[in-house]
Amino acid sequence: MIWETVRLAFRTIRRNLLRSFLTVLGIVIGVAAVIAMVTVGQGSSAAVNENIEALGTNVLLVRPGRPSQGPGPRGDLVAFSLRDAEVLAELPSVWSVAPQVRTTQQVIFGNNNRSTSIVGSNADYFQLQNWKIVAGRNFTANEETGGSAACIIGQTVRSALFGNADPVGSTIRVQSISCQVVGLLGAKGASNFGQDQDDTVIMPIRTVQRRLAGSRDVSNISVGLAKGIATADGIREVSALMRERRRVPVGQADNFSVSDSREFATMLSGVNDVLTGLLSSVAAVSLLVGGIGIMNIMLVSVTERTREIGIRLAIGAEARQVLMQFLVEAVVLSALGGAIGIGVGLGIAAVAASIMQIPFVPSPAIVALAFGFSALVGVVFGYFPARRAARLDPIEALRHQ
Repeated sequence: MIWETVRLAFRTIRRNLLRSFLTVLGIVIGVAAVIAMVTVGQGSSAAVNENIEALGTNVLLVRPGRPSQGPGPRGDLVAFSLRDAEVLAELPSVWSVAPQVRTTQQVIFGNNNRSTSIVGSNADYFQLQNWKIVAGRNFTANEETGGSAACIIGQTVRSALFGNADPVGSTIRVQSISCQVVGLLGAKGASNFGQDQDDTVIMPIRTVQRRLAGSRDVSNISVGLAKGIATADGIREVSALMRERRRVPVGQADNFSVSDSREFATMLSGVNDVLTGLLSSVAAVSLLVGGIGIMNIMLVSVTERTREIGIRLAIGAEARQVLMQFLVEAVVLSALGGAIGIGVGLGIAAVAASIMQIPFVPSPAIVALAFGFSALVGVVFGYFPARRAARLDPIEALRHQ
């Protein structure tokens, strides 16, 4: 009986193909939007976790200024010094320290030039950032202490200045400094905030301080904890030492912050999940609109087929059979819309993941939930028109023109 009802439903849909498509369009858009939003959100979260994992475990970031939430200047922003980094490196719980200073400069090679980010740091910077040097070498101790004009460039800078040629051994100009390229970094791609991490030039920190920044300030310090040291213990030791170095009185808040990379990942993932949920909720509203469209069309269908319903009731069809026929039609329409929406949503998510350079992470659970919800929409919004059809009086229905 049920299969015959389904077959009749498909025949009715084929008979009014355009109207049926326009009816389920709201369902298609709603399901596609929800799946696309959730899939892209999950891909974004996966990308955040991958980027944080790339920093390695037990890596702390020490920044000047009181911890603050949201945009705006950080309170008590007193910069660090190289001596702060040297003292941190003496802690038993620390195995590596990389002080950093940043500026933006024009880099030139031949007729090619590019405005790029200049980072001053030391040889440990690459290990702490889990960044491989794929050609050339790292800085030597003499280059670091002597403030030599040596540099290691990212893939974006390499492409802009050298094309596909090997840049190692060449000399580029950074502002007014002639700098020898001693190394080439592997590609990293976009950061969590969409910035091109490969658009950078790394130089010894003393070189950047003396010849580019014109200051001995250190903007932040990356600290790698020794193996077996708990993150909480490392943060406590680093904080205690920095309070002593910066002469913070007992009971007064820190004028610096020490954060764990995993805390940063948790924060970003939480924000991403909230945004994904909000956008998915907005997209789900179109499912409600689609359900109203199905109810409207089914009511029209009941009116158009009043005489047909009267004949069926007159020759012995039961009211529940008429109810089932129209209810199945509504469910088939919404389920077809859900199936099409799933395909469209996954396609949009795949394209978006490729453009945004994030993993494509479809969720079978979300796909099943979206399809089940679309079928439920058919049941809920199809019941009233089906009930109206089943309650028609056969005599009055036969008189209908």
